[in-house]
Amino acid sequence: MLEITDGLSTRDCQGYSRRSFLRVGTLGLGGLTLPQLLANRAAGATGGFLRDRSIVLLFLQGGPPHIEFFDPKPAAPVEIRSVTGEIQTKHPGVLFGGTFPKLAALADRFSIVRSYGSGNADHSYGRVVSGGTSNGASGSAIYAKIRGNTHPETGLPTNVLVLPEGVRDGLKLEGNFETGALPTLTQAGGLGSDCVAFNPSGGGDLKQDMELRLPAERLGDRRALLTGLDTLRRKADAPRAMESLSFYQQQAFEVITRGVAHAFDWRREDPATIARYDTTGLFPMSELTRWNDMRRASNLLGHQLLLARRLCEAGCGFVTVSDCGWDYHANGNSPKNMAGIYPMGGQVDHAVAAFIEDVTARGLSDKILLAVTGEMGRTPRLNGSGGRDHYGELTSLLLFGGGLTMGQVVGQSDGQSAKAMTEPYRPANLLSTMMHTLFDLGRLRLEQSVPREILKQMEAGRPIAQLGLE
Repeated sequence: MLEITDGLSTRDCQGYSRRSFLRVGTLGLGGLTLPQLLANRAAGATGGFLRDRSIVLLFLQGGPPHIEFFDPKPAAPVEIRSVTGEIQTKHPGVLFGGTFPKLAALADRFSIVRSYGSGNADHSYGRVVSGGTSNGASGSAIYAKIRGNTHPETGLPTNVLVLPEGVRDGLKLEGNFETGALPTLTQAGGLGSDCVAFNPSGGGDLKQDMELRLPAERLGDRRALLTGLDTLRRKADAPRAMESLSFYQQQAFEVITRGVAHAFDWRREDPATIARYDTTGLFPMSELTRWNDMRRASNLLGHQLLLARRLCEAGCGFVTVSDCGWDYHANGNSPKNMAGIYPMGGQVDHAVAAFIEDVTARGLSDKILLAVTGEMGRTPRLNGSGGRDHYGELTSLLLFGGGLTMGQVVGQSDGQSAKAMTEPYRPANLLSTMMHTLFDLGRLRLEQSVPREILKQMEAGRPIAQLGLE
């Protein structure tokens, strides 16, 4: 146990005492304290099964319309083809929907899968990210179960959920209108409390384990917390200040005061980088949040993806970025005639393009795999209000990086984007692709500590073959 105090004095019946500023407790596997976990790391054993890669899953909650994204079908009847028109990509004859000009210009850097479908026509996050298996554990939970909740060198949580509230202090969007599925990532599921996601905007057992002991007025201000950590860091740099701590306690201190605080503070980035990601000026949030189905939508996706990149650099292995409000029935709860696709599609275009260019420039494209998808697609034929309803046969899927084969269109749909005309891929294939990216499954099978049901879930489907994993 490592305890850090804030230096403020309080008087009790026995005299002065020091207030607890930060106590680092059971951050690691099996109740290990962070200093113990660091010691174990120094002693050895990663098992050789862990690849030096991270996943960023951008989950478009609500069901993004696949025709408006990457399969616009300009030759189809007007009630089927993309309402936003189409735009030519870098690949001759390959078209994207009209709200994706930046991604169209970068199409040689990522791959899209036109024969992917979630097989699910409901608002079910869990079915997609668990591979559709009966276990129900998400890919991020599986990763944390095997890897451990905390990175042993940086102290960063290995499984993080980034909501819009995580990048804007004081933001309180309406609860997830579909299922509440994403927030439940911060609670223990079928794999137990050692694989929950850390939610920087407000919760999770891991946050409680860190036991931040601050007066309420200071804890409520995350910026004050970061300032306090910086102050503590400067005090600790004084000669002989850390002599009483063991080597691994000192390393744990470094983890908390330098690594974690630094990683979560995306405002430390160069102003030009922040501006490159910024999507807040694309449209006012009020343009969307006045619609019932879009009250969890935001214009903060760019900064969410910037934070995700920072977390991956600092050692986080699985970051889930949530962008909600993708419900397009046009039934009065969302804009008529698919009008919401213009601001929201434009935001995805801007933010994902910025992420791809930034990660590439930093030489991280082999280290980070970005997957962009949702729980389902949308019906090929427009409904009577000019919207699209739930549809699970085809679903948008974009993949970038991870050392996989990029710059291709995988699979083909029929003339109305209603079904796959080539080998169909499903969530089990997506989960397997992500797990093969993160782990050497051959070596992992030899680990006695890995539950057999987890291995069975990871291998329920095979990776998407064209991406070079087979």
